[in-house]
Amino acid sequence: MSSATTVGVVGAGNMGSGIAQKLAMEGVQVILADVDMVFVERGKSTISRILQEGVERRLLSDEQMQNALNRIAGTANLGDLKDADMVIEAIYEDEKVKTELFTKLDAICSDKTILATNTSSFYVRQFAEATSRPDRFVGMHYFFHPAKNRLLEVIPHEGTSPETIKKSLEIGRLHGKTTICVKDASGFCVNRFFSPLLTESVQILDAGIADIPTIEAAAKAAFKIGMGPFELMNVTGIPISVHASATFGRELGSMYGTPESLPIKMEQKDLYDLEGTPDESKFEIVQDRLYGACLGAAAALVSEGVASVEDTDRGAKIGLRWRQGPFEIMNRLTIAKSCELVEAMTKIYPDFTMPEILLKQRETGKPFSFQYVDYEVDDGIAFITINRPEAMNALNEVTVNQLDEKFALAEGDDGVKAIVLRGAGKAFVAGADIRYFINNIKKKQLDKTESFTRAGHELFLRIENSEKITVAVLDGLSLGGGSELALACQAIVATPSGSMGFPETAIGIFPGLGGMIRSARHIGTELAKYYVFSGRPISAQDAYDLGIVTRLVAPEKLDSTLRELCNGEKLDKYHSREIPERFADFATLGSQENIAKLLSGEKPVGVPEQLAEKTLKSISRKAPIALKLADELINAQQKVTIPEAIELELKELHHIFSTEDALTGLTSAGRGIPQYQGK
Repeated sequence: MSSATTVGVVGAGNMGSGIAQKLAMEGVQVILADVDMVFVERGKSTISRILQEGVERRLLSDEQMQNALNRIAGTANLGDLKDADMVIEAIYEDEKVKTELFTKLDAICSDKTILATNTSSFYVRQFAEATSRPDRFVGMHYFFHPAKNRLLEVIPHEGTSPETIKKSLEIGRLHGKTTICVKDASGFCVNRFFSPLLTESVQILDAGIADIPTIEAAAKAAFKIGMGPFELMNVTGIPISVHASATFGRELGSMYGTPESLPIKMEQKDLYDLEGTPDESKFEIVQDRLYGACLGAAAALVSEGVASVEDTDRGAKIGLRWRQGPFEIMNRLTIAKSCELVEAMTKIYPDFTMPEILLKQRETGKPFSFQYVDYEVDDGIAFITINRPEAMNALNEVTVNQLDEKFALAEGDDGVKAIVLRGAGKAFVAGADIRYFINNIKKKQLDKTESFTRAGHELFLRIENSEKITVAVLDGLSLGGGSELALACQAIVATPSGSMGFPETAIGIFPGLGGMIRSARHIGTELAKYYVFSGRPISAQDAYDLGIVTRLVAPEKLDSTLRELCNGEKLDKYHSREIPERFADFATLGSQENIAKLLSGEKPVGVPEQLAEKTLKSISRKAPIALKLADELINAQQKVTIPEAIELELKELHHIFSTEDALTGLTSAGRGIPQYQGK
């Protein structure tokens, strides 16, 4: 990948302009093309309007908006795309027109250019075969609105090269997408199970089983979604459902096909009437049909190898914003019940057969299990990816256990010389799963919290002391346990979007996985106390200047930097360093004198008045017991070895989680400022 990645987008309509907007917002150079500059300017105007709305809502600064707009060049000449790293087609769904476009692009673009289609209806291989570069052809299926929806289906066909897949996934990462790799099959992944939810709703209506308000309410309750199927069709457009179901019905069978009334409704050019009172007595029969169709389609696509169980659920939660994915829903219903509902669909639609994955799962008598940590070895480097982006890669028992298993696998492989830990999506790891701690408190199972924390410490010590080089990739948000995991690694490579932070004292606890220990060894007790007490985020640039981050690089240089570091010599991460002068006031705030004042509710001294007042106000909102324990622990931990410091931390774990403040703070997370009682 070139140091300045450039992506062309052909088609300046809603999808194309949205794709261009997202790419530009994330720092990628974009060439937006269409057949006429009138369409290009209209697309750029749409982007400008949306960004301006973001500025007005204080989601963006004027500078960020202008920088994004400056990264977008418009053209009506396809020749301007010849040197792009990738060109994404985002024109309307017409097979002939798309094929002609790719034939032209193939003749124009350089050998390095990857061609990509955003099609939702056709096979990727259809268009790849129309070019002389099928190995450099891939599907990049975005979801509306592409500037806001984080999901991206990357669809290689059988002839797509591994290098093309890798670069396509990398471009997805560069513009902040959560990517799932999907087989080139009709409907790909998400639409394959989402379309039957819509069409089965119409089938239920056509059969006279229930009316629209009842189906809407039943569907929202069953799938825990905000909009029912008929409202969704009203919003997305009934013609889209007609077109998709016609294609899927032809390719996949009658369960996916077009209900009789749907084309009629499209011809009437009218929306569905959602008004009316739901009949709750019919909820069960409606839900059983919807579950059968949707869950059956999800199980079928996984059985056929289109996508994994985990990516199918990710697609639902990230792309459709469902609370649970299809396989999580099956676990909730029980596998036996799910099989019963899907089997019922085989009787309604005889050409639909029972998916193999469900039959095998029923034989086990167990619910589905999910893999949240991925593992791959590339050129002697083991890449361990925490792949739970729908939960910001939060750490829980399952994730930590899987992380431990994958790390042991890498440690035991003689062919692995370095181990890289990274997070999927926009975060590295956004802390531990707070719900786990809350449940343990309410069930009076603090021994489980202690066992979980001890296991985390043991893993982090192995990461820190491994004979192999261990590197964390800080390419997004990192909080609490995530920052502690990064600090445990022997090196950290960050991009400008990376950050660290210790928000624990704001939610009634203290950093419990070595964050206080390792940050103080990096930057001293005063600064460590300041960041733990205040919860102030540490930007990638600040972390680099403080010597915490080993390398700070542009996103497109991340891979090469990682390989350079992994092939080099081990570094002493706790080397002595000179702290830049701009952090002096923060260190002063963390002095023992000022910590004592802050704990007593007094204004700190020796720093600018505004900073003193701001810090005092911030500290006043934190849990008093957590602050006091953090102060005592940081002082004591610096006098002993790291393993001994960990034991000091673990000794206070039961105490802190037993406090009323801990429950108050943990349950208030994301819901406002908690009122602590200091007990």
